[in-house]
Amino acid sequence: MPGVNTSSLPDIVFMVLFFFMVTTSMRTTEIKVQVRLPEASESVKLERKDLTSYIYIGTPILSMQAQYGNDVRIQLNDSYKTVSDIGDFIASARESMSESDRQLMTTALRVDEYARMGTVTDVKQELRRCYALKIMYSARRAQ
Repeated sequence: MPGVNTSSLPDIVFMVLFFFMVTTSMRTTEIKVQVRLPEASESVKLERKDLTSYIYIGTPILSMQAQYGNDVRIQLNDSYKTVSDIGDFIASARESMSESDRQLMTTALRVDEYARMGTVTDVKQELRRCYALKIMYSARRAQ
């Protein structure tokens, strides 16, 4: 009985690997707060998502509630922070951009529809102090 020709096997494996590398998108932030977005009547699409920094505001997810409680938290990147940490977050985001892209930087707030407005106001005031004046709110589209 003749042997099976496996000379094309590395090519096939490489093509499958290349396919998955091209089609897979990497998640940059693990969301640790529950965010139920309110409905929006008007929406605008972001032009460049790579120039957007996300701030999540909501209650911790169920697996984190034992440690952090049920109170509203602010998530920057992959950890819970306070309002005073937003300045460092914006500064590091600006430093990672080129000089020409810094003026196009957008801060997107993803706020739970049941979050207290006082927390959102505090975040917006801190963003104003950091001169991060281009702010967008994420919402789900009205149906």
